[in-house]
Amino acid sequence: MAIKVGIVGYGTIGKRVADAVAMQKDMKLIGVTAHSYSFNTEVAKAKGYKIFTANGDADLKLNGINPDGDINRLIEEADIIVDATPKDIGRENLEKLYKPSKIKAIVQGGEKHKATGTSFVAQCNYNEALNKDYVRIVSCNTTGLCRTLDAVNKKYGIASVHATMIRRGADPGDIHHGPINAIVPVLEMPSHHGPDVQTVLHDVEIFTTALSVPSTLMHLHTLTVDLKKRAAVDDVVELFKNSTRIRIVRNAEHLRSTAEIIEFARDLGRLRGDMPEICVWQEAIGITRNSHNKLLYMQAVHQESDVIPENIDCIRAMMGFKDGLKSIKMTKH
Repeated sequence: MAIKVGIVGYGTIGKRVADAVAMQKDMKLIGVTAHSYSFNTEVAKAKGYKIFTANGDADLKLNGINPDGDINRLIEEADIIVDATPKDIGRENLEKLYKPSKIKAIVQGGEKHKATGTSFVAQCNYNEALNKDYVRIVSCNTTGLCRTLDAVNKKYGIASVHATMIRRGADPGDIHHGPINAIVPVLEMPSHHGPDVQTVLHDVEIFTTALSVPSTLMHLHTLTVDLKKRAAVDDVVELFKNSTRIRIVRNAEHLRSTAEIIEFARDLGRLRGDMPEICVWQEAIGITRNSHNKLLYMQAVHQESDVIPENIDCIRAMMGFKDGLKSIKMTKH
């Protein structure tokens, strides 16, 4: 039988997870919640998704949408909930709604690891989510770091990592955040990303720094990795080419920037122009000459979409599907 999935929160992540769930042969989208009326609810209506209220239905009815029930009705009809609400709301919903209702639930990376005790990236620690009741999908940046570092660690072993996150200032549709004309450093050492990586890659020593820039399209990471084994650039390129949900991009393809990567995704016909793969620039992979044990590379992370396939695989794991590699191959997004 198909896994019945409810989506709570229909914003940047929620609407993408909803579409991804609807694509899976082994899942059924029960519906999505609306906190208030917006163009998102019009899109959900146009797609034929059931809409459940999270904050009363007066605003929806006033704008011509008749809800299919409230959030409690959605919980009753679903086998599992994907909570894609803003930071802290997912944790509150976990305590006030999901645990009392005894329904499995996934929360997103805005919540702390301690909210569920299990954090998830499919290629790294799929089995840790097997049959769990509550799991957290790590943030877009942490997902990006985990995917490439996991591949490197399995082949060469990692002694230590330093990574800097050059973060987009806001999502494309976000008119409330910036910066507009500034580069803003994160004034904490390390930034939260390093400890977050360790909730998935438990034994990797990592130190991270971060800053925000006036861009909306993607994040960019620069990484310096001290390896336990000697490496060569060509071998690292092949490693990334053959790794799950990582894409090598090249200057020869004129993919020299985050803007061009997003344009590439649009031209590929990706839904919403999304690029859920972590894009590593081939020409920006380097090995130090003196030891061949220090790896440097740069990668781009599409913050709106890289966690979407993780949500799908996490649903399967929590519902008892044991084969992580098969799930990754099954997932459509």
